[in-house]
Amino acid sequence: MKMKKCPLCAEEIQDDAIKCKHCGTFLDQPLRSRFEEAGAKWYFRKGFIVFALLSVGPLALPLIWLRPNMSRNWKIGLTIVTLVLSWFLYRATLESIKNLSEYMKLLNGL
Repeated sequence: MKMKKCPLCAEEIQDDAIKCKHCGTFLDQPLRSRFEEAGAKWYFRKGFIVFALLSVGPLALPLIWLRPNMSRNWKIGLTIVTLVLSWFLYRATLESIKNLSEYMKLLNGL
């Protein structure tokens, strides 16, 4: 029996299925209408999620995890990348603050 993934919920379904048994989506509709039918809001759009991740970093991770048509592997991968990048940026910020403090001490000493 051949299996494929539902384009909306990414669960395994039979290759000749016309409706997903997990999310109830009919598979003969265009993907955009299925996404809107499932109650997908504007804040689940890819562009908004990218903007949110670049703006607030890890605070935007719930948008990734609540997005209905993203596979679990993508969610895990994006979470790891976001957390690692946030950690490096945090460390760089602390180092910059330390350097600025030292420069201020030098300037005040003159």
